[in-house]
Amino acid sequence: MLMVPRRKYGMSFLDDMLRDPFFTNMDSAPSMNTDIQEKDGKYLLDIDLPGFAKEDIKIELKEGYLEVAAEKNVSSDEKDDDGNYIRRERRFGRCSRSFYVGDYVSEDEVKASFKDGTLYLEVPKKDQKVIEDSRKYIAIE
Repeated sequence: MLMVPRRKYGMSFLDDMLRDPFFTNMDSAPSMNTDIQEKDGKYLLDIDLPGFAKEDIKIELKEGYLEVAAEKNVSSDEKDDDGNYIRRERRFGRCSRSFYVGDYVSEDEVKASFKDGTLYLEVPKKDQKVIEDSRKYIAIE
């Protein structure tokens, strides 16, 4: 029989640790659930990023792709009355998504805000410019 020291409230540190979301969600990586609307000549993206702070998020526009990446490092320590570790955990999470927005969108046209765990992006909808056929024909006399 395994003897596990009891903490306050009659729970062992092992019971408490195994209830932590880090262990209960082992098979689910952070996701970026996204809602996209087209409205008034713009694309409106609402991206769910629960648990992330504004500082954890990077948005990059490169070669027509808008990439949204979020990264977080978490460390938690618990010590007993003598200063010995009872539990010490480190977690790392990263998720990213890319959206093709076209080669004609520039970074100053994209608007971004973050509130209550949701990233809001506003991207102008621009049609690809059609390159006219520049061939000139010469008439034969």
